Amino acid sequence: MLLDATESQLVLVDFQAKLMPAIHDGAAVLANARRLAQAAQLLDVPLWGTEQNPTRLGPNDADLRALCRKTLPKMHFSAVPDGLAALLRPPARLPAGNARSLPKHLQKTAQSEPERPSIVLAGCEAHVCLLQTALELIEDEFEVWVVTDACGSRTERNRDAAYDRLAGAGAELVTTEMVCFEWLRSCEHPAFKDVLALVK
Repeated sequence: MLLDATESQLVLVDFQAKLMPAIHDGAAVLANARRLAQAAQLLDVPLWGTEQNPTRLGPNDADLRALCRKTLPKMHFSAVPDGLAALLRPPARLPAGNARSLPKHLQKTAQSEPERPSIVLAGCEAHVCLLQTALELIEDEFEVWVVTDACGSRTERNRDAAYDRLAGAGAELVTTEMVCFEWLRSCEHPAFKDVLALVK
């Protein structure tokens, strides 16, 4: 099973400037998140951000924030209760034409399946906000792909425990380069050289 750019969305969880200095290997984690965000922009993959308690922890990294379609402020550790799933899933379409005049049992139900069900997640802290967001998205029937080299926690032990739990729950564990090259699929893709420049 490979990622498909046309079915993907990227969510960057809590890359807040006040938090990043405390993250183990935080500079590398942030650099990979920036690569992912730039690749998403080049390949027309919708990009969303979240910020945990932004009045206390401040905004996300400015470069990342500028690339996001929307940044969702949240107070729950998981972004789902604060509205993330609604951003990721397009609104249901109402029946077209005169279908509404049919008896209810003959009407087709409104479409509510996500058009881009593959959610690529990166963020901090891996064992708290990222983990809880990922588990609730899986429960909400999204496919979740966690970019391990673009996630971090204050300690490696907490980060690695999160990966073990996520894999057990059905999340796919990937790296930044895996995501970029799977989104491209071919060296003939028009954006290949630009994306390659990001990962070199």
